[in-house]
Amino acid sequence: MTHDPDHRVQGVDHAAFPTFDPAATVRFYRDTLHFPVVHSICAAGWGPQDHPDFIHFFFDIGNDDRIAFFYYFGHEPVGDQGAPGDAWARLPEGTPEYFVNSRHLAIHVDSEDDLLEYRRRLDQSAWPCEMQVKHETIESIYTHDPNGYMIEFTRALRPVTPQEDLDAELTIDALCEVASGPEPSLEKLLTRKAELIVERAPDWETAHLEQYSEVTS
Repeated sequence: MTHDPDHRVQGVDHAAFPTFDPAATVRFYRDTLHFPVVHSICAAGWGPQDHPDFIHFFFDIGNDDRIAFFYYFGHEPVGDQGAPGDAWARLPEGTPEYFVNSRHLAIHVDSEDDLLEYRRRLDQSAWPCEMQVKHETIESIYTHDPNGYMIEFTRALRPVTPQEDLDAELTIDALCEVASGPEPSLEKLLTRKAELIVERAPDWETAHLEQYSEVTS
């Protein structure tokens, strides 16, 4: 059996980083640069017992590429936050593995066959696939490169819907409020998100009726 030696990857799916200040991150990428929030994942009880709850959120940076961030509830800042770049230039001994791996590059492939081809290539190398996971809208395989950086290959399981874009917007607005207050937690975020749904429902209903009226007139 022969294997296609050509590239099957389709560029960057997303580059991911941790954030200690999600509200400022949203102000910078969404409000200042106008990169829309396109997806978010709220994860409770994920991973090993000592893994904190977190939110993973994504900004559209054009050409189907995204930049993503992890916010870990209860994780304290690393390094000197007053020195630009210093917080990410070095990580103290004992930094949790999940925090190190949150900084990774995700490379896009189009199909399951392409994903499995890259798994085959990795498994026959010195850097075998360490994990294959389906989570929400994507399936991914992971390994670490020779420098210790986590590399992800990912394919879409289905398109992201407009409803999910709206859900991401609500999640991020709730996160910005909760993260700026005392003792932020995923439970507080979800509670505030539910309140925002109730607060904004009348506006959505009005917009829906106006849209329906335009279509039928």
